[in-house]
Amino acid sequence: MEHDTTAEDQRRWDAVLRRDASAEGQFVYGVTSTGVYCRPGCPARHPKRQNVVFFPDSHSAEQQGFRACLRCHPRQASPTDKTLAAIQQACRLIEQAEQPLTLHALAQAVGISAYHFQRHFKAVTGLTPKAYAEAHRSRTVRAALNDPATTVTQALYEAGYSSGSRFYEQANGILGMTPTAYKNGGADTEIRFALGECSLGAILVACSAKGVCAILLGDDPERLLRDLQDHFPRAHLLGGEAEFEQLVAQVVGYIETPVLGLALPLDIQGTAFQQRVWQALREIPAGQTVSYSEIANRIGAPRAVRAVGTACGANRIAVAIPCHRVVRTDGSLSGYRWGIERKRALLEREKG
Repeated sequence: MEHDTTAEDQRRWDAVLRRDASAEGQFVYGVTSTGVYCRPGCPARHPKRQNVVFFPDSHSAEQQGFRACLRCHPRQASPTDKTLAAIQQACRLIEQAEQPLTLHALAQAVGISAYHFQRHFKAVTGLTPKAYAEAHRSRTVRAALNDPATTVTQALYEAGYSSGSRFYEQANGILGMTPTAYKNGGADTEIRFALGECSLGAILVACSAKGVCAILLGDDPERLLRDLQDHFPRAHLLGGEAEFEQLVAQVVGYIETPVLGLALPLDIQGTAFQQRVWQALREIPAGQTVSYSEIANRIGAPRAVRAVGTACGANRIAVAIPCHRVVRTDGSLSGYRWGIERKRALLEREKG
């Protein structure tokens, strides 16, 4: 059987050497000298690399004549699969509960000790059970506030807040404004903006009183402005100020010449998980890239790779929160909110 030495197989072999349980379900490996196939985390002695071939699943390995290992039982549901199912069940319980559930109640409901439940829950979702519940309530209250028939008070209580004071303390970070202002589509919120042009196309920079709240890139300036208006439909948008246009020039200068650096006060609005991801992105030096899985590891949520990708896609502050520096494990470029070619151009300039 021909030995494959692709970058993907090298990644798989590294996982085998680490006995990486997080790779469970992604592949199995067969040992040609024994005719046995195993999980990535099999405790058996490591085979020689030249005797190892990889398969996407047990069925594929067995089609090639390999038999299942009697130590790691790769045909059975892995401990990782069982843990993921338990965490998914816990998420549903949190989302359906009328009142917040305690850590012990959740752990007991899914059949895991409280200690291991807390650790596994954070590894999978990127959040503690308490933070996940708060994030779910935040999403629920956003949806309720967008309903014209629902008052602010009704929205808070329907989302599970027994007291409005707690939410009002967090409202600016979650909504970017008070709940009443959000309910009114950003009414009385003043946002200054300016449009410009750079080598990547049109650019829009917008600021609230707290700092830059949007840097948008695209082909059509009018579409960028509509995007801003859609996000704050009743905010007071102020454009055309000469002083503010200097800020746009600063951002454009950074895009054209990244070595200049960019230090701006930011008004970062998002869930607790998103903000952790975005902070990790800001710590990536210019000229370097990291993988989505590495970001997940850096924020202490190694299994939340897909959620990291979603958080990158939700970023509205291009270049200042450099989601363009995140790539696939093999180094190839993946999706970018403002287009894959803009991502490639930004990275080439930073490395140049």
